[in-house]
Amino acid sequence: MFTAFTSGYLTSLSLILAIGAQNAFVLRQGLRREHVALVVAVCGLSDAALIVVGVGGFGLFLPTVSWLEQGLLWAGAAFLFVYGAMRLKSAWQGGEALVPTERNATTWLQALMTCLIFTWANPHVYIDTVMLLGSLSTRYTPFETIFGIGAALGSLSFFSALGYGARFLAPVFAKPKSWVILEIVIGLTMWGIALSLLIAP
Repeated sequence: MFTAFTSGYLTSLSLILAIGAQNAFVLRQGLRREHVALVVAVCGLSDAALIVVGVGGFGLFLPTVSWLEQGLLWAGAAFLFVYGAMRLKSAWQGGEALVPTERNATTWLQALMTCLIFTWANPHVYIDTVMLLGSLSTRYTPFETIFGIGAALGSLSFFSALGYGARFLAPVFAKPKSWVILEIVIGLTMWGIALSLLIAP
């Protein structure tokens, strides 16, 4: 049970660490200290809902289609390998400093709508939560729910740390070199997860 929870938590963290539009938006809101609680809640609850769909659906459906689980695992491994390569390529090119732009403060409704678009219009979120985490949860039968809870808490803790911790990290992440290091760590992590999917019994 503890292994299922820990694996769900760490896998969710590893997947969500990848720099993308959603994370950049959360970081910007944290740097500006604007509607941070709202943004964190929307991101965390959205991921939790998708994880429930993935864990619940795969737990019932995959046993009846034996080839589908293996196919999705291979597809997930391929996606992680490509995404990891993209992160390493970004590091090779020098990374990007993320500095909040000077503009008028956003309203709570603008922040909400922007966050929903970044979350639900991103195809990667469905691959990560519904497909990848859903298929991985079947490896921890009968503790798929525990795996899902760990994954959901991993997502929520990440967004909370990103949103509320951004104010302390602003001077660090204003430097491109910091992003280079982070991109390398993310790229290697993605490759590690992809390899674990392929060599798992």
